[in-house]
Amino acid sequence: MSLAAETRRAADEHPFLVAGLRADVVNFTAAARFLDVDGETDAVATALRRYADDLPDHEPTARDARVTMESGIGPVEALEDALLVVGGTALGRSDGTRTAILATGAIDADALRAALAALALEEIDVHAAGVGDGTMAIVVERLDGANAVRGVERALESVLE
Repeated sequence: MSLAAETRRAADEHPFLVAGLRADVVNFTAAARFLDVDGETDAVATALRRYADDLPDHEPTARDARVTMESGIGPVEALEDALLVVGGTALGRSDGTRTAILATGAIDADALRAALAALALEEIDVHAAGVGDGTMAIVVERLDGANAVRGVERALESVLE
């Protein structure tokens, strides 16, 4: 495998690095030292520069979506009462101790990814999440609800595709 191919493979194993390359905010020499690629640091940095040139530009788009919050979320028996079903667990309106952040509109997996990344940065634990047919549900602790709404709203202002 060529040094260029090995560098691309190594970079692709770190999505945050590829996002940084797309946004043109990477120190190539530092990134070359970070990657586990056999070769001179300068040569790996050059391969990273060329890879960055081939990547699509970082073009975030705002999503037209309504974000709301519902408290009292917990396990429910009936699927028709569920806001989110993951595996054999259905979560919905009950006397539960969690809060659901719901977004409807121009929502897809990219929006969910952006929302989860924003919540991770804010150190908000996500207990369950899903997206389908223009709706996203993210379940967090009740006390994290308001901060989670703000985080999701911010995330939906600049979703990468």
